[in-house]
Amino acid sequence: MTKLQTNDWLILNSIIYEIYTTENFEEMREKFLEQMKMVVDFDSADFYLASEDGEYKLTDPVTFQCDPGISDVYDIIDYSRGIMYSGKSIVYRETDIISDALRMETEYYKKVYRPNNWHYSLQMIMAKDKKFLGVVTFYRNIGKDDFSHDEVFLVDMLKDHMSYRLWKEQERKQQFGEKLTVSAATKKYGLTKQEHKILKFLMEGRDNETICDLLSISINTLKKHILNIYRKLGIRNRVQLFKKIREKE
Repeated sequence: MTKLQTNDWLILNSIIYEIYTTENFEEMREKFLEQMKMVVDFDSADFYLASEDGEYKLTDPVTFQCDPGISDVYDIIDYSRGIMYSGKSIVYRETDIISDALRMETEYYKKVYRPNNWHYSLQMIMAKDKKFLGVVTFYRNIGKDDFSHDEVFLVDMLKDHMSYRLWKEQERKQQFGEKLTVSAATKKYGLTKQEHKILKFLMEGRDNETICDLLSISINTLKKHILNIYRKLGIRNRVQLFKKIREKE
């Protein structure tokens, strides 16, 4: 059995803490890939979610030093799809399911790995209640050694925590619909700091006069900011705003 050093435990605890406490879901996923550099040696990584329409496909990529546009190739020629959609959480190396010589001859390797200068990969499949939720893949460039058993063990310790967070995010979407938080809307639509504050105040139910007092701006300036927010979000009024943005983070 792999023995964890004190430093390993500290890093894992930090990552687990961020998985549960980072409110913004996209930010959590980005942080996860960045923090995993302290646990596993990799050159690139991607984090895909399972499609919510029941189809076997990947969506909403978050990436680390790689192109997010390879999910279509995943769905067509990935020889590990059976494992991915099995409904079980699992961590494995590609070389655990197919020999290196055979991998290099596959269409998947030639169209995905070789153009990106990758050779080895380590995958973390997340699932709960026999439902596939998402997949994280770590890649190593050509010329490097394969991922070690210790690295597989360390990643394996995180899979259930991430599976639970993904499952809770799906529950939240079902409860609140596809509404965005103020922070997520700010990031997605490129709102300024001032627009972010105004949107936050609007969602808190504050009236225009109160917002003007809090920000020390005129009513005309506030109206211009609100119109800019509407334009960026593709909406026309506050009714549409409350349908698009969640009142709570």
